[in-house]
Amino acid sequence: MIATMLIIMVVLLFLNFPMMIPLMVAPLVIMFIYFPTLDPMILMQQFSTGIEAYVLLAVPLFIFAADIMTTGKTSNRLLDFIGSFIGHIRGGYAVTTAAACTLFGAISGSTQATVVAVGKPMRQRLLKVGYKDSSAMALIINSSDVALLVPPSIGMIIYGLVSGTSVGDLFIAGIIPGVLVFLCFAIYSVIYAKAANIPLANKASWSERLQMTKKALLPLGFPVLIIGGIYTGLFSPTEAAGVSVLYAFILEVLIYRSVHIKDIPKVAKSTGLVTSAVFVLVAGGQAFTWVISFARIPQMITETVLGSDPSAIYVLLMVTIFFFIGCMFVDPIVVILILTPIFYPAAMSAGVDPIHLGVVITFQAALGSATPPFGVDIFTASAVFNKPYLQVIKGTPPYILMMFVISALLIFFEELSLILL
Repeated sequence: MIATMLIIMVVLLFLNFPMMIPLMVAPLVIMFIYFPTLDPMILMQQFSTGIEAYVLLAVPLFIFAADIMTTGKTSNRLLDFIGSFIGHIRGGYAVTTAAACTLFGAISGSTQATVVAVGKPMRQRLLKVGYKDSSAMALIINSSDVALLVPPSIGMIIYGLVSGTSVGDLFIAGIIPGVLVFLCFAIYSVIYAKAANIPLANKASWSERLQMTKKALLPLGFPVLIIGGIYTGLFSPTEAAGVSVLYAFILEVLIYRSVHIKDIPKVAKSTGLVTSAVFVLVAGGQAFTWVISFARIPQMITETVLGSDPSAIYVLLMVTIFFFIGCMFVDPIVVILILTPIFYPAAMSAGVDPIHLGVVITFQAALGSATPPFGVDIFTASAVFNKPYLQVIKGTPPYILMMFVISALLIFFEELSLILL
């Protein structure tokens, strides 16, 4: 049965069908072949059940807020602000890129949106101060992965939906790992700049810094609003998503006027297209999960891979391997939807904290998104920068290695995930 399901999905993917098609067709075929007496309407009900969860309302709202800010000038204001303080040091523009990706990730929750919003302006700045194009693109791609770790991470929302774990707690738990990734990338950027003898940029005056700070003050309030509101219990993650749309609208349309009111329907259409793709994947993932659970496939896989009484560390190692490999080939949302129901019960039996498990899984989704051969951020960067695949991935190995090290730390020190809770 497992072989049949995999063959169906692989064949459809090789025939160039989008991921949503094999995700929905495979469980249908398995049901007709192996469980012909079951009512097909059960599977149809699973499709609708998958997108009924209240927490999913946060996804289109956070995407809409990010789209409004991407259309406006928020990312440029953040870049100018950070660059005015550290742009003149050796490696300053690279550190600025990593910091901007972290901050914009706390606005968008999407790695691909971060590649577009921060990558476009920062790539030109990095090239101007002497960076190789492959190094600049690698930094942008991997720094954008922080968006899956810091709130409002869409990956954490999907994990919370599948596992029943508190999305608010997941958001808070992702902050330390996200900051840790930024710090590692920042240190490497300084070392690389010295080794490559990157020229120093002009130092901004304090009056310029003050001016940039004033311009960035309101955009910087965005992550403070989301994280602070959730952390203090002022509102839930879904309510935070609604507040973020209002904040983005007021900021870009009414205050900065960088987005015209007539542009909002166009932005909303873009959000609708992205959201529909996400929701179709979630619906297909729910049906897929129901079929494999009905067929007891998770139990068969966990018994084979994990054994009868695995330790918590061993479970986390297997989770890391399976999710990392999966996200190298498939969209992280799909991998979280399919693999979480398989490993979650075994992880709970082994005593793994569900919040910690969610951080480890989301971290692998972030790592896989920027890892060859098919990391989604690689192809996003290739399209945005109009550069060939091989040039885009050329500079990624050092960042992937650093992510591996942080991944190991997360496995063995769960306090990195739970310290803020």
